[in-house]
Amino acid sequence: MATVELTKENFDRTVSENDFILIDFWASWCGPCRQFAPVYEQASERHDDLVFAKVDTEAQQELAAAFEIRSIPTLMIVRDNVAVFAQPGALPETALEDVIGQARALDMDEVRKSVAEAEAAAKATGQAPGDGTAGA
Repeated sequence: MATVELTKENFDRTVSENDFILIDFWASWCGPCRQFAPVYEQASERHDDLVFAKVDTEAQQELAAAFEIRSIPTLMIVRDNVAVFAQPGALPETALEDVIGQARALDMDEVRKSVAEAEAAAKATGQAPGDGTAGA
């Protein structure tokens, strides 16, 4: 399956319409991004039930800023509208497969419960709520 190019115009719709989406934040001038690209493409062909998307951080600076992308490439996995994984760095194929497997195995009811508890605790202590991520 070909990767989907995400923009600020199609991001929300794409994420909300898909239960499991991997997002590669990248830039054309980034050497590690270019090294990771074929690994990501090959994974998209092996996992045709998942949506693989890319965000060009140069063209989509608002999206990159909204997700506080500070280093590229950064891989993010969103399941059921919850970011369950976000990590900078070009992953080797075996690590990418491992992360996908861990994200598939997550009990999303438990993840949502943990996110709600963290947000409630932050609200109770007057701290800013977390970003809603749970480690995969």
